[in-house]
Amino acid sequence: MSVILAIESSCDETSAAICRDGKIISNHIANQTVHEKYGGVVPELASRAHLQNIVPVVDAALKTAQTDLSEIDAIAFTQAPGLIGSLLVGTQFAKSLSLALNKPLIAVHHMQAHVLANLIPDDKPAFPFLCLTVSGGHTQIVLCQSPLQMKVLGETIDDAAGEAFDKSAKLLGLPYPGGPLIDKYAASGNPNKYQFPEPQIPGLNFSFSGLKTSILYFLQNAGKSLAYKEEFIASEEEKKKFIAENLDDICASIQWRIISILLNKLKKAAKETGVSNLCIAGGVSANSGLRKAFAEMGIANNWKTFIPAFQYCTDNAGMIAITAYYKLLAGEFVDLNISPTARAEW
Repeated sequence: MSVILAIESSCDETSAAICRDGKIISNHIANQTVHEKYGGVVPELASRAHLQNIVPVVDAALKTAQTDLSEIDAIAFTQAPGLIGSLLVGTQFAKSLSLALNKPLIAVHHMQAHVLANLIPDDKPAFPFLCLTVSGGHTQIVLCQSPLQMKVLGETIDDAAGEAFDKSAKLLGLPYPGGPLIDKYAASGNPNKYQFPEPQIPGLNFSFSGLKTSILYFLQNAGKSLAYKEEFIASEEEKKKFIAENLDDICASIQWRIISILLNKLKKAAKETGVSNLCIAGGVSANSGLRKAFAEMGIANNWKTFIPAFQYCTDNAGMIAITAYYKLLAGEFVDLNISPTARAEW
């Protein structure tokens, strides 16, 4: 029997989980609301909040799992990628516990963990499977041959899908984090009301910077044009009036274009590889429009589709724990000289 304590602190969620024999027994997350008034995550404030949250979160995870520190067989943590200050808090905490308890240490790559969140439920995909991983910082299509054998087939060449959601929301005057609010308003809108362009990027890579620019000009022109035209530039009052009167339709149209970009590339990857087990993961996979369109695409093409539960979509220690479980089985441990890395290849 193996019991793993996992810690996630890559950005602004402090999370701890307990995994027993490949089953997630507890998964606690402390969110940080301090960033809302700044319109985005402030790294220094994030690391300070992690220092405040990490002990209570670990304690809550242990209590929910009815587990004592003496029963822990290994300590896992997010080593990369992420905000370096945030990663340092989780890394140093995990290393200290490892030293104090004389237990092995397991380092986990954050993006690999997002993919393996699909292995948490009993109904899990068979290998090989494709995973569309979408978050605020990453957008990737990953071919997963086994729990520890993955290959990135395509990724964004500029901005991530989650950033496109949040930046669009900011342009609309919505508070941070704006992605969930676009999803909320889109539910009542017409996704075909406004036609935003789809980037023509070869292969399986993504691009969202051009789409963001089109949305910017569209709003500056109060819906009259997707291109910059000085004669169309609307006043602030005109822009606010246009947004207020058409918010649902604008959100629905923006959301649909982001979703279509994502799923068209995933569909292409499935056809090129012949893989029929498809997954999504990452914070944006909590988007209701994406989940619905993804499931419908699977039915239309006779593909099996898998989506993690909501609690395993955003940054969480449960996904770190399940990844660590497979690393433990493979004997992949690290020593106390390990350091966090803000950017890291797979």
